[in-house]
Amino acid sequence: MTISMEEETAVSFDFDHRKLADDIIHYVLDREGFPFDAEVNVILTDNAGIRAANKEYRQIDRATDVLSFPLISYEKAGDWSLLEADANGCADCFHPDSGEAMLGDILISVDKVAEQAERYGHSQKREYAFLIVHSMLHLLGYDHMTEAEAAVMEELQRTILHEMKIDR
Repeated sequence: MTISMEEETAVSFDFDHRKLADDIIHYVLDREGFPFDAEVNVILTDNAGIRAANKEYRQIDRATDVLSFPLISYEKAGDWSLLEADANGCADCFHPDSGEAMLGDILISVDKVAEQAERYGHSQKREYAFLIVHSMLHLLGYDHMTEAEAAVMEELQRTILHEMKIDR
């Protein structure tokens, strides 16, 4: 498992954000039964950095809390059959040197972590954990474009955070 952490801005959390990201990523992959070693990149930026990315990739000119950039398209969340069958052309889903499944990137605004923790009345640790869980679910094919999808994703987020004892 390769988890890369990039800090494009100063990070002054009062918790070990690298260890927490690592723990959450491993937990989500294990819980969802992801059958391969994986590569995930976590990039911590500020509001200006995430605003620029949001504008470039989504054509939305405002800061947001988190952006997920999945590298694998799943027919259905939790269905790893595409990855299991090289005949489907998914060899590109794996890093040529490590053999790990390249899941994608998670871009988090450190500024938004602080703002939203304050707004929602919980810790920065809980907010940061929520954003990583949310993004990991996106990297595994979950989405929230419909009410039904949103309900599934929201329940998974709540359950995972509760199981990890990272409650509000």
